[in-house]
Amino acid sequence: MKGEKTCMRTLRDAAVGETVTVAKVRGDGALRRRLLDMGITKGAKIFVRKSAPLGDPLELTVRGYELSIRKSDSEMVEIL
Repeated sequence: MKGEKTCMRTLRDAAVGETVTVAKVRGDGALRRRLLDMGITKGAKIFVRKSAPLGDPLELTVRGYELSIRKSDSEMVEIL
């Protein structure tokens, strides 16, 4: 409905073993630029490989390479 906001999932919400598609990278400044430079861009497929024993960081496969990011940073990435 018009004016209704849908609740987007973020990369933090993705389960281990799930493959997701990036819808949007929020924010601005150095953190957003760093995520984009690592290949986390709109349309990119991300496989959530595992989560560290205490839940932080997340280990991901992005564009064929391995990447670890903090859970707080993963909240900036909206997924489909």
